[in-house]
Amino acid sequence: MPKMKSNSSIKKRFKVTGTGKLVHHKMNATHNLTKKNAKRKRRLRETAVLSAADRRRVERLLAR
Repeated sequence: MPKMKSNSSIKKRFKVTGTGKLVHHKMNATHNLTKKNAKRKRRLRETAVLSAADRRRVERLLAR
């Protein structure tokens, strides 16, 4: 059976940490920034750890 290909769009959106967790950038940080307050924009700059509920699905797409 051939190797499973990883999903290219998922590779660009998620990164695996040294401990094996998946991190991603938060959404809503690209446009319409004038109506968002500074505190909200500052929090959106941070990366977030993927929730356990979504982790299994993303790992399958990454072919891990």
